[in-house]
Amino acid sequence: QVHLVESGGGSVQAGGSLRLSCAASGWSISDYCMGWFRQAPGKEREGVAVITHQCILYSTNSVEGRFTISRDVAKNMLYLQMNSLKPEETAMYYCAAGLKERWRYDMNWYDERQYNYWGAGTQVTVSS
Repeated sequence: QVHLVESGGGSVQAGGSLRLSCAASGWSISDYCMGWFRQAPGKEREGVAVITHQCILYSTNSVEGRFTISRDVAKNMLYLQMNSLKPEETAMYYCAAGLKERWRYDMNWYDERQYNYWGAGTQVTVSS
């Protein structure tokens, strides 16, 4: 059974850093495109970054240069290193997995239809 568990969230001051982790169990992340999404209060969920099964990276413009997505296939873990955090990035952060056989490069990487499994999320709070 596919299972995703996020951790590493917390409270940090603006300009600070956090590293989120996502532990996958029941399958290998090498068979999936793995992404991070976030949802701020009162807003729609948005894609933050993805690493495909071919190790192609995509991220939303607002985090480029500050956030880094990575994976450790041996440990079956996905990570999101977040630096220079801003108060507006306060949100619940979710890990998601999309089966590589169903991944479509003609669809946007942040299209939630690309993802089959989701974690419960980890809260990130950035204070000013």
